[in-house]
Amino acid sequence: MIFFRTHLQRFLLPLALVAVGVALCGFLIPAERMAVVQQLLGFPDSDVQAHEARPAILAALCFLPAVAALFYALSGTMDRYIIRQFAGIFGICLAALVAIWLLMDLTDKIGDFRESRHLLRTLALVYATRSPAVLLLLLPYSLLLSLLYSLGKLSGSREIIAMIQGGRSVIRLTLPLIIAGVLFSLLCLGLNYQWAPVAEGRLDEILSAAGGKPATEAAHVLYRNPIDRRLWEIGAFPHNYHMGKPLLDVEVTTTRSDRTLESRLLAKRAFWDRSDHHWTFEEPVLATYTAGQPPVFEKQAAPLVITTWTETPWQLIKPGLSAANLGIPDLDGWLQANSHGGQFADPAPYLTQWHYRWALPFTCIVTVLLATPLAIHFSRRGPGGGVFLAVVLSALMLLAGSISTALGEAGTLRPLFAAWLPNLAFATLGIYLFRRRISGLPIYLVLRRLFPGND
Repeated sequence: MIFFRTHLQRFLLPLALVAVGVALCGFLIPAERMAVVQQLLGFPDSDVQAHEARPAILAALCFLPAVAALFYALSGTMDRYIIRQFAGIFGICLAALVAIWLLMDLTDKIGDFRESRHLLRTLALVYATRSPAVLLLLLPYSLLLSLLYSLGKLSGSREIIAMIQGGRSVIRLTLPLIIAGVLFSLLCLGLNYQWAPVAEGRLDEILSAAGGKPATEAAHVLYRNPIDRRLWEIGAFPHNYHMGKPLLDVEVTTTRSDRTLESRLLAKRAFWDRSDHHWTFEEPVLATYTAGQPPVFEKQAAPLVITTWTETPWQLIKPGLSAANLGIPDLDGWLQANSHGGQFADPAPYLTQWHYRWALPFTCIVTVLLATPLAIHFSRRGPGGGVFLAVVLSALMLLAGSISTALGEAGTLRPLFAAWLPNLAFATLGIYLFRRRISGLPIYLVLRRLFPGND
C-alpha cells in the first residue's frame, strides 16, 4: 500500500499535465485545422502535406510537458535532485527575461498601442500571438543562465565531487540536463515549424486593424510572368485578399517577344473571381504602345474584365512575402512554386530560412554542450572564469548564427552551410570541452595556449 501510494504521488504531475494537454488540444486543434483549411483555400498550390501536419505537431507540443514530467517521474533520486535544482532556476530566469523583454517591447511600441481603440484587448492579442516567437527567442538565454547557476552552485558546495566519488561520471551526472536540452530543442523545433515565424509577421497587421487602418498582407510587390511576358506591380494586398477583397493600385505591363512595350494597364482595384478565374479591373487606364508612335491612353468608365490571364492572387503575393515570417509549410510552397526559376524574387533568402527553421532549435543542445563543462569546477579558483567563457561563447554562437544567416540570404554562403555551420562549429567545441572535463584536464589551459609564451 505504501509502495502504491508513493508511486501514485510521483506520477500525479505527469497525469495532471496529460489532462492539461488534452484541454489545450481541445481548444487549439480545431482552430488550427480551420486555419489549415483556409490556407489551402487561399493558396491551392501550397504544400498540402506540410500544412496538414500542423495540427499533429501542435498536439505533440501540447503533450511535451507531460513527456518531460514522465521522464522526471521515472528518474532516480539523484537525477530528480539535479533536475529540481535546474528547473527552479530555469523558471526564475525565464520569467525574469520575459519581464525584461516585455518592458522593453512596451516602451518601444507604446505609441502604436495608444492608437488602438481597445488598448487592453490589443495588448492581450499582440502578446498572445507573439508568445511562440518570444519563447523561441528567450529559451537559449534562460537555459544558459540556469545551467551556469545551478551547476556552479552544486560545484561550489562540493556536491558534484561527492556524486563523482559515489561512482557517477560527469556525463552520467549531466545526462538529465542533456535530455532537458533535447526536450527544449524539440519544443523550439515545433514552434519554429509554423507559429513562431508567422507570429512576428502578424504584428503590423494586428496593430493596423486595432487602429482602424486597413490591414495589409504585403505592399509594393513585383511579380513577373516570364511565359506571358507580364510584369505585375501591386500597391497593397489587403487582409483576406484571397477571399475576394480587391488588390489595390495595380499596374500590369506586357511586353512583346522582342522586349518592347506592348501595353500597360493601371487600375485602382483588381478583383479575382474564384469561380471562373476572371480578373476585373476597376477604374482602368489602358496604354497601348506601337513602335515609332506615341502611346495611346484609353480610360474606361466600366470595369475591364480579362478572362485569359492565368495569374492568381496567391501567385502574385509570393514575391512580397518576407522569408523571415514564413513557416516551413509556406517556405516549402514558395520554393516548389519557384523551382522552375524565372521569378522576380531571389530564392536565396527563402532557401536559407528553410534550412534555418531546422537548424535554429538545436541551439538549445549546443548551449548545454557549451555551458555544462564550463559551469562545473573542481578547483578553488571558483566558477568565474568558466562562467565568463560560457557567456562569451554563447554570445559568439548567436552572433555567428545571425551573420551566417545574413550571408546566406545575400547569396554569399550556400543556404545549407549558412544555417548549420555555427551550430556544428560550436557543438564540436562543446564536445571538446566536455572531453577535457571528463578527463579531468583544466579547461583554462586551452585559453593559455592561445597566447604566445604560455606553452
